[in-house]
Amino acid sequence: MNNNVIRKYGYDDYYEGKISELNLFLDELIPARVIEVQKEQYKLITEYGESSGKLKGSLFYNDKILNVYPTVGDFVLVKHNPIGDDIIYHVLDRKSKFSRLDSFNKVEQIVAANFDYVFIMVSLNNDFNVKRTERYLTAAWQSGAMPVIILTKRDLCNDYSSYVEKLEKVAPFVPVIAVSSVTGEGIDELWDYIKPYKTAVFLGSSGIGKSSLVNALSGEDIMKVNGIREDDSKGRHTTTHRQLIRLKNDAMVIDTPGMRELEMWDVSDGLDIAFEDIENLAKECKFADCNHGKEPGCAVKAALENGELSGDRWNSYLKLKKETAFAERKENINLKLKEKAKFKSLSKFQKEVKRRG
Repeated sequence: MNNNVIRKYGYDDYYEGKISELNLFLDELIPARVIEVQKEQYKLITEYGESSGKLKGSLFYNDKILNVYPTVGDFVLVKHNPIGDDIIYHVLDRKSKFSRLDSFNKVEQIVAANFDYVFIMVSLNNDFNVKRTERYLTAAWQSGAMPVIILTKRDLCNDYSSYVEKLEKVAPFVPVIAVSSVTGEGIDELWDYIKPYKTAVFLGSSGIGKSSLVNALSGEDIMKVNGIREDDSKGRHTTTHRQLIRLKNDAMVIDTPGMRELEMWDVSDGLDIAFEDIENLAKECKFADCNHGKEPGCAVKAALENGELSGDRWNSYLKLKKETAFAERKENINLKLKEKAKFKSLSKFQKEVKRRG
C-alpha cells in the first residue's frame, strides 16, 4: 500500500496504530482523510488522490443519533471505487476534536477533528467580544489542541494593541496575533503554527475574515469573500460548509461556517485551563467545598472585592460552569448508550470485514 499521498495530509503512526488495534485483515479497505462534508456527501483523500465518498448504510444508519459519523479532518477506512463513490466503513479514533451542543438533539456535535492548532478568529471592529472569546478558548482547550487567538482586520484598527492587552489578561499563555489579510501585516507570525503536515482549524463568528485569511495564506483567491454590514460591523455569512484546504507548504487549514453563538458541550477540562486564575483562587479558600458566597475566608470573594478578579470574568466563569454542568448531565445520560452504539458499530464493522474476507 502506498500511503505517501495521504501522509501529506497528516496520516501518521498514530492512525496506523489505530488500524492495527482493530486486529483485522483489511485487504480491501484503505485509509482516507475527510476534507469536505456537505450533508451526507464526503470528499476524501486516499492513496489514489481525491475522491467522493458515502457511508456504508448498514454500518451507520442504525442508532443514528449516537453513531460516530465522519467530520472534516477525520481519518476513515474506505473501500475504493475507481468508477464511483468510495464507501466509508469506519471512523478511526481522533487525536483532537472541537465540539458544541446540538441544540435540537441535545447531543455532542463535532465540528472538526484531528487538528494541531485552534485559530480563534476575533475581528478588530465593533463585533469584538471578550466573553465570546473566553467561550471559544474554553472549548479550544477542551479539544486537545493548542489555541491561538487571531485578531483580524488589523488595517481597520488604529490601536490594535489595546485589544491585544484585553485578551492577554484573560488568556495569559495563549499567543495573540493581529493580522491584516489586506496589507499582509502580522501574517508572517502565523507561519510558526502553520507547518507542513500539521492542521489548524479556523473558528469564529460569521464574516470576521476566516476566508480572507485562507486566501492570504494560500496566495490565491480560493475562498469566496463577502464584506461586512456598515451599520453594525457584523460580517455576512461566507463559508457554508466545512472543508480542509492544503496550502503550498503542505500545511492544512480547516475552514468552518461562522457561529454567531457557540453552545457548549462538556468543557470541564477546558474550563479548568481557560479559567486557571479562578481555579487557583478557589484552592486558597478556607473551606474546600466553598461556594464563594457568604462563607468566611473565601479567596474568590476577596479577589472580587479588591479588584484582583473582575466581575465580568467571574460571571463568564459561572455561566460556562452552569452550561458545562448541563452538558455533563446529558453526556452521562448518553454515555452508556453511546458506548453501546460504538461497540455495536465496531462489531458490525468487524463482521462485515470478515464476511468480505
